[in-house]
Amino acid sequence: MMIGIISDTHDNLEAVEDAIEILNNKGVTAVLHAGDLVSPFMARAFSKLEPELYMVFGNNEGDKITIKSWFEVFGATIYGNFASLEIENRKIALLHGTNEKIIDSLAKSGNFDLVVRGHTHEPSIKQISGTLVINPGECCGVLSGKRTLAFWDPDTNEAEIIEF
Repeated sequence: MMIGIISDTHDNLEAVEDAIEILNNKGVTAVLHAGDLVSPFMARAFSKLEPELYMVFGNNEGDKITIKSWFEVFGATIYGNFASLEIENRKIALLHGTNEKIIDSLAKSGNFDLVVRGHTHEPSIKQISGTLVINPGECCGVLSGKRTLAFWDPDTNEAEIIEF
């Protein structure tokens, strides 16, 4: 089993379409989106995503009510600002991550196997107190000039970041 992780899409339709093609071809079973989708029109692109989509809001989301309703039409699960998930017996915290103290506290709590965050646009995979913390970087490629995604294997607890 492989989980795809994406964040900070920022209305870049072309980047999202490319990311969805990669995620579908990789055969991931679920995708975690750590926020900053921005506009409801992005739902059209994500409707082509084959695996289940779990998403939280970021600090740049516009019309949250319409985003939630449009994404739910094709079965995506939108949690608001925070999600506590369980996939393959692994506990996951999913949030945008605007506050580093909250990220650190979630990782140190011992309540999660994985903390997924975005916001900084900087891809990283690190351990904090034995908890894996993944930031997939930015899908949009606007700030860094690099479009990135992450993949996580819940069986081995190994992750990788790819540039596309």
